Amino acid sequence: MSNKLIVVVVDGMRNDMASENLGFMEHLVEAGKATRYQIKSELPSLSRPLYEVLLTGTPSSVNGISSNGSVRLSKQESLFHLTKKQGLINATASYYWISELYHRAPFHYLEDREQRNPENVIQYGKFYWEDHYPDSHLLMDGEMLRRQVNPDFLYIHPMNVDDVGHQFGSDSKEYREKILRMDNYLSELIPIWQEAGYQIVVTADHGMSEWGLHGGTTDGERIVPFYLLSDKVQKGRFHDVIPQLEFAPFMCRLMDIPKSESMQELSETVTAILKKK
Repeated sequence: MSNKLIVVVVDGMRNDMASENLGFMEHLVEAGKATRYQIKSELPSLSRPLYEVLLTGTPSSVNGISSNGSVRLSKQESLFHLTKKQGLINATASYYWISELYHRAPFHYLEDREQRNPENVIQYGKFYWEDHYPDSHLLMDGEMLRRQVNPDFLYIHPMNVDDVGHQFGSDSKEYREKILRMDNYLSELIPIWQEAGYQIVVTADHGMSEWGLHGGTTDGERIVPFYLLSDKVQKGRFHDVIPQLEFAPFMCRLMDIPKSESMQELSETVTAILKKK
């Protein structure tokens, strides 16, 4: 079984709209080729705090990244730190806030747009800073990194669903259309990634309210999808809701690397779907 992993975090994609519009992803679940759960995001349901949750497995009350204005380096061990520590290659095509958390802050547009240094925490990266930077381009940025450096861990983070959600709300044609387009892009890339031997995760940091907001406590803002293609887990649709704090240690388990001391142990809900070695 491969330990290589690609994680796609579709910013701002709520669970119910994913279920209705990610036709290819839902097909994989129905065909018994993928695993589907739901994840409940930490609070506040804001982007920068939840990037830190997804990548370090620690809550805002511990890591101190409590708002989108928390512009500083993380003080926690992230999945980038852990993969590098294990001698693996990591790469990311992401919004520039990821660079500010794990490379340096503030972001230097000329110097930090591309990062290529195996000694850095983020070893290979391509970063964007316009929320309307096309998802199609960003996914190709990630795919080019995959082809160029053959990473063991590739983190891809598109923003258009969130951008349009803020403009039109989650109950809009425009929001649904961006999710449909994401599904189309994934339907072309996932077979390529599987052929290259990758496990694949598709999820979101947070959802979106009907008013085009997030940061609060409603299910629309907090419940997001979790799709997994891996030979290490049981396939099927599970209706359990996984706490977002378990995401990072789960990714460590999929890559077969030790989790950080700050990450919590996996619950029975997650371990129950893992196949025994």
